[in-house]
Amino acid sequence: HPGYEINKAQTTGFGGMLSFEVDSEETAKTVLEGIELIQFAESLGGTESLLTYPVTQTHPDLKPEDAERKGITRRLLRLSVGIEDTDDLIADLEQAFNK
Repeated sequence: HPGYEINKAQTTGFGGMLSFEVDSEETAKTVLEGIELIQFAESLGGTESLLTYPVTQTHPDLKPEDAERKGITRRLLRLSVGIEDTDDLIADLEQAFNK
C-alpha cells in the first residue's frame, strides 16, 4: 500500500477495518450470503464483526459512474473486525469464500 511506510512511522498498530475487492459481483454476494459468524450489517461501535457491501448499504445514492470513480464497486466489501477469536473469523471467511 502506498501509505504503508508513513502509517508505520506514525502509528503503533493497525485499525480494525479493512476494505477489499473480490473478483466479481457474484463472489461478493456469495461471500455475503455465506458468512455465519460475521454479521452482514452496517453499524459502528459494536463488538461484533461486520461485513458490509458499501455500494448498496452506505453509498446507494451515488450514481454508478461516481461510485466507480471513488472505488466503490460491486466487488468491494468492507470488514469491521470485532472481538471474536481470530481463528474463528478466518474460518468463517474461508468457508464463505469456498461456497
